Formats: sequence, C-alpha cells, structure tokens
Amino acid sequence: MSVVLEARNKGGLSLSVILLEILPAALAVLLISTVGVVHVTSRVMVVKLGYELSRLDQKSNELQRENDALAVELATLTSPAKLAPLAREQLKMTVPTVVIAVKKN
Repeated sequence: MSVVLEARNKGGLSLSVILLEILPAALAVLLISTVGVVHVTSRVMVVKLGYELSRLDQKSNELQRENDALAVELATLTSPAKLAPLAREQLKMTVPTVVIAVKKN
C-alpha cells in the first residue's frame, strides 16, 4: 500500500502502479477460482461414474439371471428323459437289439 500512498502524494496514480497493487490479488482470485472449478468438475464426474457403475451392475445382474435361466432350459432340453420320447415319436428311432462286435487291427 505504500506505493499507492506515495503515488497519491505525487499527484496521481499511474496505470502500472495500480496493476502492481491489484495483480497479486487478481492472480490469487484466479487461482482459487480455477481450483474450485476443477474440484467441482471432478466431483460431478465421480457422481456420474457412480451412477453409470450402478446401472452397469444392475445390467450385469439381469444378464446373469438370464444366463442361469438359459442354462436350466438347456439342461432340460438335452436331458435323456426329454430326448428319448422325441427320438421314438418324431424320428422313429428304437433302441438297437443286436450288437455286433468289431475287431480292431
């Protein structure tokens, strides 16, 4: 502040004196504002990613349930108890009664 008082006593303030007095405060305000904006932006991104993670976790659980249901359906459709009647009725297949032994060389 002493520079400002000296300039006043001499008859006026020059632009360079005003800038020298205001510049440190302006830089401090700019730095604090920048840090604040970066902090808020990072928090918003964290919240957004949290919601996306929750959505993807829910989708993963849904797909796991669907996969389990399909595994049960596959096991049911490929069971011998289910395939035997279909083979007899639709394909007219029967259990072989004669077994022929084949000798390997």
